[in-house]
Amino acid sequence: MATADVTVMGAGVFGLSVAYTCARKGAAVRVIDLHGVASGSSGGLVGALAPHVPENWNEKKAFQFESLIMAEAFWHDVAALSGVDVGYARSGRLQPLADARAVELAKARAGTAAELWQGKARWEVISSGDANWMPPSPTGLVAHDTLSALIHPRQATRGLADAVIALGGEVVGAGDMHGKIVWATGWPGIQEIGGKGVKGQAALLRFDAAGQPQLFADALHIIPHGDGTVAIGSTSEREFDDPFATDAALDDVLERATLAFPILHGAEVLERWAGVRPRSKSRAPVLGAHPTRDGEYIANGGFKIGFGMAPKVGEVMAALVLEGEDRIPQGFRA
Repeated sequence: MATADVTVMGAGVFGLSVAYTCARKGAAVRVIDLHGVASGSSGGLVGALAPHVPENWNEKKAFQFESLIMAEAFWHDVAALSGVDVGYARSGRLQPLADARAVELAKARAGTAAELWQGKARWEVISSGDANWMPPSPTGLVAHDTLSALIHPRQATRGLADAVIALGGEVVGAGDMHGKIVWATGWPGIQEIGGKGVKGQAALLRFDAAGQPQLFADALHIIPHGDGTVAIGSTSEREFDDPFATDAALDDVLERATLAFPILHGAEVLERWAGVRPRSKSRAPVLGAHPTRDGEYIANGGFKIGFGMAPKVGEVMAALVLEGEDRIPQGFRA
């Protein structure tokens, strides 16, 4: 490609989603990342596409809801175009309810979800029963939602890169920047505008629960991928010495996970992972005009929710960059 209409700096899920959506609209796209596809936090293990609770509704929660509803078609098209199994499944989520107060709150959320989720997904309180793949619950009840989904982060990011290439774009380690320029450089990029990196550690276990809902217990995501593995994560470390080292903090995560879900006890640990996620000052994504690079754009700050937000991020950024149409929520602007 001699020149590009759009150059995206960064081959994580935000950058590639922007590039992919621009390419779908007919733009010539180049993605540049010195370290390669999914070299940052997009190369993690967990892949929980989990919604915020349906209460105290705001523009961030509404944006995420729209993105999660878009996700099935978005990732289906990526998989079809790239030939990569991205591991997407809208399989729902189960959360144990510890006491009467938690049950009362979960039932109230069932009512608000019926309104806010527009009949496209449910939040309900159900019996934990005696099924094997069910978190133990002191009350015998769990919250179940049908909006949560899961994805295989590395495969999904690789699929996006291959889809960009299939559409005539480039994904390269170095090259000239041409056309409209979008910065999606993760942790280093968010630090440039006053944000911070937050380290996360996660583990991958050999345990086949493919097709089952994800679990959320003791602030941990337990994700049953379709390839016979279960991902568990993660820590949130604001202070750290080595961004890529795993340590006793991950041992604690594994111990808590088996206490919350004893069926995982003794499962073989296949991989231990650590990386740094980009967190903006507001904790919301940062989209739109770049605050320090005149005439250029930014798509960053997908802290913990990057894969869930990615379809909608791609949509609004492509509209802005290619058509000048600004549909970015006010709270997402740099």
